[in-house]
Amino acid sequence: MRIQEKNYTDIIKQTAARLGFDHCGIAKAQLLTDDAKRLESWLNKGMHGTMQYMENHFDLRIDPRKLVPGAKSVITLLLNYFPEQQQRTTAPKIAKYAFGNDYHEVIRTKLKELLQEIKTKIGDVNGRGFVDSAPVLERSWAQKTGLGWVGKNGNLINKQSGSFFFIATLIVDLELEYDDAFVKDYCGTCTKCIDNCPTDAILPDKVVDGSKCISYFTIELKEALIPDTMKGKFDNWMFGCDVCQDVCPWNRFSKPGNEINFVPIPAILNFSSNDWEELTEENFKLIFKNSPLKRSKFKGIKRNLTFIKATS
Repeated sequence: MRIQEKNYTDIIKQTAARLGFDHCGIAKAQLLTDDAKRLESWLNKGMHGTMQYMENHFDLRIDPRKLVPGAKSVITLLLNYFPEQQQRTTAPKIAKYAFGNDYHEVIRTKLKELLQEIKTKIGDVNGRGFVDSAPVLERSWAQKTGLGWVGKNGNLINKQSGSFFFIATLIVDLELEYDDAFVKDYCGTCTKCIDNCPTDAILPDKVVDGSKCISYFTIELKEALIPDTMKGKFDNWMFGCDVCQDVCPWNRFSKPGNEINFVPIPAILNFSSNDWEELTEENFKLIFKNSPLKRSKFKGIKRNLTFIKATS
């Protein structure tokens, strides 16, 4: 291994740690042949529901070299979002990732700073950062960079820390020292996520039918009504769903994260069912202006509340 590549790699991993990322792994940029077959099969079966955007840019999703010309390395970063405090037990439930500020903005800022630091310390490096908003198969890359394995629930699981992480990707045209891929699957015979999924969205062979997932219905689905076939199955989830992570044995190792931007918004923790029902659009926009909840918009939140109240 050339000394230069190791030095560059050390700079990147040290900077990532300084910026607050919990894990950093690096893999060689290459075509994801096996993932391409799995993604094509998943799309052909309509498991993306109305998320038509997932059909777009197929060639970009499976080859990072088409996203960044001359790409040589894929840097994957994990940022813990597990909260120290939990919601009221009887209130409409919100996925933990949405307790604080919108992670897109938080992580995008960190990625820009990381790339700038690389350019300052290493030189004229071309790169692009992505966080859940571009055609990147981030979980596949996380596994290839040694950060964990993809569980039966479709989430990346880190053996030391569980799965409550955001995944970010930085693709650069720089040769680096590459980590070994994570090849072992530690899910074993456990089927807790499959058995406990309220809508039976988790299928065998690590396939998740996105069109049946509570997160899909409460966030992605833009139609006015949630299908009647889902009545009584939401288990009081208003925005997203954490069931498959909450029951995963590996998440007994989850510890609260240190990112101040992910400290829960007080209303998330303290609102009662009545508070949610009486919430006005004006107050929604004010209280949740920096929250992922704004993705569903006030109209979507009200639709979700009406649905879970009527079918509980």
